[in-house]
Amino acid sequence: MPNRLANESSPYLRQHSDNPVNWYPWGTEAFAQAALEDKPVLLSVGYAACHWCHVMAHESFEDAETAALMNTLFINVKVDREERPDVDSIYMQAVQAMVGQGGWPMTVALTPRGEPFWGGTYFPAVDRPGMPSFKRVLATLGDAWKTRRASVDKTAKTMLELYANAAATATPSGPLSPELLERAFATLARQHDPVLGGFGSAPKFPQTMSLDFCLRWWARSGNTTALDIAHRSFLAMARGGIYDQVGGGFHRYSVDAAWLVPHFEKMLYDNALLVQFGAHLWQATADPEVARVVDETIQWLFREMTAPAGGFYASQDADSDGHEGTFYIWNAAELDAVLGKDAAVLRTLWGVTDGGNFEGKNILHLPVRYADVAKKFNISAERLLEVVGAAVQRLYKVRSRRNWPARDDKILSGWNGLMTRALAEAGRVFHRDDWVHAAKRNGTFLRDVMVREGRVMRVHMDGLTKVPGFLEDHAAVALAFIALHEATGELQWLHDAHRVATAMHAQFRDPTSGAWYDTAADAEPLITRPRDVFDNALPAGPSLAQELMLRLAEIHGAGAWTTETVAQLAGQADPMARWPNGFGHLLGVTDVALFGGVAVAIVGESETPDFQALRRVVARHYLPTLVLVTGRPGEDSVELLRDRRAMDGKATAYVCRGFVCDRPTNEPAELERQLVSLRATA
Repeated sequence: MPNRLANESSPYLRQHSDNPVNWYPWGTEAFAQAALEDKPVLLSVGYAACHWCHVMAHESFEDAETAALMNTLFINVKVDREERPDVDSIYMQAVQAMVGQGGWPMTVALTPRGEPFWGGTYFPAVDRPGMPSFKRVLATLGDAWKTRRASVDKTAKTMLELYANAAATATPSGPLSPELLERAFATLARQHDPVLGGFGSAPKFPQTMSLDFCLRWWARSGNTTALDIAHRSFLAMARGGIYDQVGGGFHRYSVDAAWLVPHFEKMLYDNALLVQFGAHLWQATADPEVARVVDETIQWLFREMTAPAGGFYASQDADSDGHEGTFYIWNAAELDAVLGKDAAVLRTLWGVTDGGNFEGKNILHLPVRYADVAKKFNISAERLLEVVGAAVQRLYKVRSRRNWPARDDKILSGWNGLMTRALAEAGRVFHRDDWVHAAKRNGTFLRDVMVREGRVMRVHMDGLTKVPGFLEDHAAVALAFIALHEATGELQWLHDAHRVATAMHAQFRDPTSGAWYDTAADAEPLITRPRDVFDNALPAGPSLAQELMLRLAEIHGAGAWTTETVAQLAGQADPMARWPNGFGHLLGVTDVALFGGVAVAIVGESETPDFQALRRVVARHYLPTLVLVTGRPGEDSVELLRDRRAMDGKATAYVCRGFVCDRPTNEPAELERQLVSLRATA
């Protein structure tokens, strides 16, 4: 018989609706029942694309004996971390404090008041060396609740003190200066793997925000090592198994240092960050390989991750047919049959062997350069590209007949904001009207369905919009609206961004301390109000919010927002320099705060050739602090357009820094000169 999760909209929760566990969704009913029965709450947190979440579900939650123990000893609550990042963040903090590390599935024991007193992650069905079975853990926790309540209460009190300390407002920890950025880059350079790309050793995550900061530092300082780290790392990933050579798009991370064997799930947010970074990297390098990977990733988004009514889906699972990666890997004989006469060439290009490189099969990757393969087989580079293109189409068709990994079809506003922004930015940079159109379509969905009176909702699924949005949702959606203005020239997007930002400022910022919180002032009360300042797999809510405030301050001349942001950044100056991989996005925000934005205003009729010529000049240049505003002459609803006139009846560009502007020009060559002169300070 289905449990209480059967009526939930989350695909992850519904995956557990037929478990023999008497699951509750997060809410007051579960905690009231725990108090009534004097039982602890067993909180299990995961997400749909999580491989080890599936393993633990099959081993334990589907097992009748384990479920009976859970139902007897606990009130059991299942949470989708993607729907409720606030709940996940609060209890992940406790787990990391108690055991030194976290991850998913996350398992936490709580009092009926929601106080954590024990935590862990995955537990196997049977005892393993150094790892007790889940049933043993359950029995031990149940006994502690019944016979050692004083110890339980003491641990819970310690956790509440941890939350209180974490909530304390940071004081300035060092000067907010260019030296901070230099120290941060020096640390990243030491952590960089100069042979295989990326940072550190296995497992390796893209760490796109840190790479983006390296690219920014190159633009700021002229340090070619910074550009090399950004460029080589992107190519290393794009040539590895972490990138889907057949279908496009990046997997979550690589379990090895060489980017070969991925954890096969694909997340919307990873690909959003990599598309935006790829567009900026192309501006800096004009590398056609970078352009190809951006294009293929966007085509994956359109084919497999776009909802018919609007919105982008959350993720694709790692597993199919009960095993991780089955959908993506190939045996050599199967490849030979599909590739036919081109098999020898493509085996060399994709590193295919009869023995395989993953459980006897092959993860396609690019261990050799295209040019070397073309030379070896005495074919032209153009012909090799044609062969690869045709082969990819055949392989995709064959692969599509396999059992597909499950897809999490929920639409998350924050993740959609990141991808809409990336798509709009890439469309502007590569002059792809189809990408801009798709970004506009998704932005319209976000505005019409997910935004209500300036407040952003978190989740849309099966026609239902629910869960009040968090800080990351508001900031990411508003930043997407700004990017849509930059790509389309439509001023309404700037007004929409300002409306969301105003509501965000009122609800998520503490007016006394200036701190940004992840939950709104009127949100459901939890045991603490979460405030995660670290940029992890995606930018933290506070760092997105502070970027938004700075960008809108440039557009509207709102100096107070700049002052507030600089004050908050000063509280994290020393941590940013010491641990830059935890602040990749915030370092970029700090760059803007230190040096200000490069504001470019173009006035004229948007469809005219002279207007488009000026836009194309701006699109060519990597200016990481660029704020681009366009409009018709006489437009005064945006400060950057006020009193701007078109000279001699032609579209005219105004390039400004700190509200001091260069000579207005309607000549593309002069605009080019002005932008080049600003590159080292942009």
